[in-house]
Amino acid sequence: MKSTQSMRGSARRRTLRAVLGLPLAGIAGALLADHAAAQAWPIKPVRVIVNFPPGGGTDVTMRILQPHLAKELGQPIIIDNRGGAAGAIGAEIAAKAAPDGYTLLWTLSSHTTNPSLYEKLNFSTERDFAAITLGANGPQLLVANMALPFKDVKELIAWAKANPGKLNYATPGVGSPGHLAGELFAQQAGIQMTHIPYKGAGPAIPDVIGGQVQLLFASAAASLQHVRSGKLRALGVTSVKRTAGAPEIPAIAESLPGYELPSWFGMLAPAGTPKAIIDRVQQATARALAVPEVRDNFIAQGFDPVGSTPQQFADMIRAELKMWPAVIRKAGIKGE
Repeated sequence: MKSTQSMRGSARRRTLRAVLGLPLAGIAGALLADHAAAQAWPIKPVRVIVNFPPGGGTDVTMRILQPHLAKELGQPIIIDNRGGAAGAIGAEIAAKAAPDGYTLLWTLSSHTTNPSLYEKLNFSTERDFAAITLGANGPQLLVANMALPFKDVKELIAWAKANPGKLNYATPGVGSPGHLAGELFAQQAGIQMTHIPYKGAGPAIPDVIGGQVQLLFASAAASLQHVRSGKLRALGVTSVKRTAGAPEIPAIAESLPGYELPSWFGMLAPAGTPKAIIDRVQQATARALAVPEVRDNFIAQGFDPVGSTPQQFADMIRAELKMWPAVIRKAGIKGE
C-alpha cells in the first residue's frame, strides 16, 4: 500500500502536468536544450542592428565597440544600419527577429520617447525587447552664438524672461533628443523658445555660428569641436553631472536644479532570448567597455562609457516610458 506522503507527491505531479500541459520529462528536456543552446552560442556571426544611419552617435559608439565585442564573443559582429522614423524602423526589425541571440539592437534613448511621439508603432518597446545593458551616456550640449549677451544658463533664463518670444533654438530634427532637451528646458525654466528643426546637426551648426539661429541643442560629438575652436559658446550639458569628455562645461542642472535629459546608448535583444545569452552579451559588453582604448574613444567623442545589469537597464527604460508622455504631450510634439 502506498504511503500518504507518496500519494500526495503523485497528486502534486499530476496537478503540475495538468497545469503545464507537458510531461515533466519534456519540461526538463526543454530547459536542458535551452541551456545547451546558450552554452554553444555563438557559433556564427552576430548581427547588431543600429537603428540610425552611419556617422551618428549610435553608429559611432557601436563601431568603437565592434572589434572588442567580437573578440569577447569569438565571432564577427556585423553592423546593420537601419535608419528612419527616429529609430523605429530598425527597432521593429529587431523586435520581429528570432530570439536566438544572432540579432541584437544597439539603440539610443529615442527607444523610450518614440512610443509618445508616434501614434502607432508596430512593436512594443517594453514587451518585445529584453534589456541587456546600458552602454554609454551621450548628453546633449546647449551652445549659443558667440555674439549673444548671455554667458551662462542663469543669464540665458533671465534674458529670455525679459525678452519673451525673442529666443529660438535649432535641433537635429523634430522629436530628436535635442528637441526634447529644448522643450524640457523651456518648461522647467518657465521661458518661451521657438523651435527651428533641421535635418541633422550638420546643417544647423553653420546657422547658429552665423547668427541665423541663436541656440542649438545637439550631441557633444557634433558640437564640441566648434566650442573648442571658439565658434560657439557652450552653456551646459543636459546630463545631471558634468561629462568626462568636457568637464569644463557645467551641467544645466547646476543652474536649473532637477533638469536632466536622459540621452544614452544601449543593447537590447528580441524578447524571449535565453537568459544565458543575455547574460553573456552583458558580460562581454562590460569587458569591452573596460578596455582603455574604448573608454578613451568614447570620452573623446563626448560620451561617458557606463554599464549596467539587464535588470537595471530594464528598470531605467520602464521609468523613462512613464516620464516622457507628459513632457511630449505638453510640448505638442508629434513624430514625422
